[in-house]
Amino acid sequence: MTTNSPAVTVGVDFGTLSGRALVVAVEDGAELGSAVHDYTHGVVDGALPGSGRALPPDWALQVPQDWRDVLRFAVPRALAAAGVRPEQVVGVATDFTACTVLPALADGTPLSELPHFATRPHAYPKLWRHHAAQPEADDIVAAAEESGQDWLARYGGKISSEWQFAKALQVLREDPEVYAAAERWIEAADWIVWQLTGAENRNLCTAGYKGIHQDGTYPDADFLASLHPDFADFTKKLDFPLSQLGSPAGTLSAQAAALTGLREGTVVAVGNVDAHVTSAAARALEPGHMLAIMGTSTCHIMNSDVLAEVPGMCGVVRDGVVPGLWGYEAGQSGVGDILAWSVRTAAPYEYAAEARREGISVHELLTRKAASQPVGGHGLVALDWHSGNRSVLVDHHLSGLIVGLTLDTRPEDIYRALVEATAFGTRTIIEAFERSGVPVNEFTAAGGLLKNAFLMQTYSDVLNRPINVLASEQGPALGAAIHAAVAAGAHPDIRTASAAMGRIERAAYVPDAARAAAYDGLYAEYRTLHDHFGRGGNDVMHRLRSLRTARTA
Repeated sequence: MTTNSPAVTVGVDFGTLSGRALVVAVEDGAELGSAVHDYTHGVVDGALPGSGRALPPDWALQVPQDWRDVLRFAVPRALAAAGVRPEQVVGVATDFTACTVLPALADGTPLSELPHFATRPHAYPKLWRHHAAQPEADDIVAAAEESGQDWLARYGGKISSEWQFAKALQVLREDPEVYAAAERWIEAADWIVWQLTGAENRNLCTAGYKGIHQDGTYPDADFLASLHPDFADFTKKLDFPLSQLGSPAGTLSAQAAALTGLREGTVVAVGNVDAHVTSAAARALEPGHMLAIMGTSTCHIMNSDVLAEVPGMCGVVRDGVVPGLWGYEAGQSGVGDILAWSVRTAAPYEYAAEARREGISVHELLTRKAASQPVGGHGLVALDWHSGNRSVLVDHHLSGLIVGLTLDTRPEDIYRALVEATAFGTRTIIEAFERSGVPVNEFTAAGGLLKNAFLMQTYSDVLNRPINVLASEQGPALGAAIHAAVAAGAHPDIRTASAAMGRIERAAYVPDAARAAAYDGLYAEYRTLHDHFGRGGNDVMHRLRSLRTARTA
């Protein structure tokens, strides 16, 4: 390899609606070329493809071929865009939304691709935002509390409906034939690595955060049998040696090389979660540095040298983000999705017409109108639970709320109140950490919502702290490429690779003292509503949801 042919890695980020491949120079993290492939089937939440079988509420599935197509189309296009040759690529790494999990045969074949299971919804991968397993999550928590399971505290006292065990228990209860046929229950993050190397591999990150794997073990058979007799041996479907993040999972198979246009034998890194790899991209690996990956939802990642029980966290895992530290995860189930809902439902035709005349989106129009208001000028306060609450309540059967509506309320008022509500949700998470003895010293943001400067300034004001930003629009893919460089031996460890290849702009937003003080009052109202509707003061949201579910069943 000549000096004009620098070593590069490829990071492949599998998102909710598309996958992105990014080619990165291992020396300095320069982003040389990228390509995106939109999933043909997107999120399957209405009816199964082909059969047209309708899905119940709260379901969200995906199609494995869409993920293979990212490798087939996006990777070669990214290489072409970067102008690099396959022999320059020293490593490949992937990241995935999580918990996106699927049932498969022992050879990795997804059950949904078997003809006799193609019309069975439970044979398909369940996307992270599949929330139909909430009853199973509730039962797991209740049984864990009754039997005094030590691992429950590592998850803030709650197990999410988004995670492996709740989703698998739902499959067993509702389609035991699919459950029995599933020789593997595997995260998509690990399944895609299997497709690249031809060998099964499991990563420490998804096992710890999404699979209740703590201190070297899963929940025991007696506990699982208390949930369902046939659930006792569930861990046999996922109990595989776990690999450290940043280590090689294997090398590219001949079949995968033909699919991607890369060289056979190229190092493939262990799989990872999109939010967790982004910490390396943002240089947010040190204790107390919280990273918020803000998109359709928000995931909060932070490392610490302190192990504590933080209520409502999505998990704390030793070595879960970077070796040697405890990695904490929290999150909000809806952020960008909530703002998109506001645009779809609260903006009348004349707003769309005005946006077209000005050559901007309705999002941009609402943002501009909302930004001109003083704090509290709309007279509203909202709860950001349109997709349920991930942290700190861990209840996906909660719902959104807006208080203060009048006949004078305008679309931009609602939009601003929802922006503020999502910021209040993040503040609630930070305060939960700090009350538990885990300090948050620095805050960095990444993700698609960084494009909205008003939203980011609102977060800075609500949190009353400076906000750094990831200086890349492709955080997960860059983070994956950093892990690929470590797996390939181009850098000795994740911290070193992050320092060389990561990108951060410090204090991109700083709080305004007057607005921050005004937001303290609104936040107090938010917390009153949060605790009343989320902690049992009034279960009306659950009752209304039960009525809706009964009518649509």
